[in-house]
Amino acid sequence: MNTFVVNLLFAVVWALFFGAFNWLTLGSGLVLGYAVLWLLQPLTGGPSGYFMRVWYWIKLIVMFHYELVVSSFQVLWDIVTPRHRARPAIIEMPLDVQSDAGILLVTNLISLTPGTLSLDVSEDRKTLSLHAMFADDPDAVVRQLKDGMEKWVIDAVERT
Repeated sequence: MNTFVVNLLFAVVWALFFGAFNWLTLGSGLVLGYAVLWLLQPLTGGPSGYFMRVWYWIKLIVMFHYELVVSSFQVLWDIVTPRHRARPAIIEMPLDVQSDAGILLVTNLISLTPGTLSLDVSEDRKTLSLHAMFADDPDAVVRQLKDGMEKWVIDAVERT
């Protein structure tokens, strides 16, 4: 049986044990089930990609929120100060992400981050056009997005 399904079963049984189906009991059941399944790996036939995938998704969520806060303050600072540092530009970024879900997630996360906006994906799905508010060095913007957002999405969506 799929490890994720077993983890969900643990969460439901945990909630039944406490007699309450709310986010707290289901969430704690998921965490406890994850820990139990991780400890039982040697008995169930070795490591599963599920454990790394959960780690990569948590990392993606945390790092995206960090980028969201940092870029929000950067845009806010540019708005409230008299000296404007914005040097907008349209940039072409080569994509390493392969899957449709990965491309969708990268483009949406870039658009959700203040100061950047995804414009278009090429027909061959290898290039992303984006608008950057602070594009003094377009190569640095591309490098930051590839080393950050795109890498985290590849880890979470395409790696097992």
